[in-house]
Amino acid sequence: MNGGGTLPVVLLAIIAGATLIMALVQLVVVVFAARVALRAQAAAARLEQEVRPVIASAASAAGHASRAAELAAAQVERADQVLGQLASRVDETTLSLQRALLIPAREGRAVLAGVQAALAALLERRTLPASRAGHDDDPLFIG
Repeated sequence: MNGGGTLPVVLLAIIAGATLIMALVQLVVVVFAARVALRAQAAAARLEQEVRPVIASAASAAGHASRAAELAAAQVERADQVLGQLASRVDETTLSLQRALLIPAREGRAVLAGVQAALAALLERRTLPASRAGHDDDPLFIG
């Protein structure tokens, strides 16, 4: 039984050696994975430190842009109010000018028309008797 007893021991030794090699390979993989994880964590930390000022600048720029937009909206509203007031004042000025200039001009025209009519009537009265002296009363009358 001596010969039959060494084969199982040899096979058992091979199995133990293979298990030891597998354990060592797994240990190397775990150590390598831990190193990669540490490097990734360090890279993420560096990236975060480098990006943080950029994000802060972007936030600041967004705040400034928001403030500028608010100011621009306020200026546009103010300009709209000023233009509305200007339009009202121009309308008021136009109406005042019409009242101040057109009404007296119409009255003046009416006075001139009255004077012209009076002069025409006076001139017609002077020339009427002299021009009717040689004419009949009805020039279309036949007889």
